[in-house]
Amino acid sequence: MEKNFDTVAFKERLEDQNSFPALYMFKFIVPNGKESEIAALLPNNEMKIKTSSKGNYVSATIKAMMPDSQSIIDVYEKAAKIEGVISL
Repeated sequence: MEKNFDTVAFKERLEDQNSFPALYMFKFIVPNGKESEIAALLPNNEMKIKTSSKGNYVSATIKAMMPDSQSIIDVYEKAAKIEGVISL
C-alpha cells in the first residue's frame, strides 16, 4: 500500500461496510505477464483477467471470502510489493 495510505481509516471503513467473514472483490492492474503474481496472492480463488487494448496491462479481479478486515489489508500490502501494480 502507499506510504501515505491510512490503514487505520481503511480498516474502520471495511468493518463498517462488511460483516465478516465477507466476500470481498479485489481489483488490480498490472503489467502484462505479472498476472501470475496477483493470482498467487489468493491462490484458491478464481481470477478474471482482461487485457488492455494495447496489450501492455492486465486488469485482474478476484473475489475471495475474507475472515476479517486485517486479512484484506494484508493482501493489499503483499500486492504493493509487485512491481507496477495498481490496486483499485
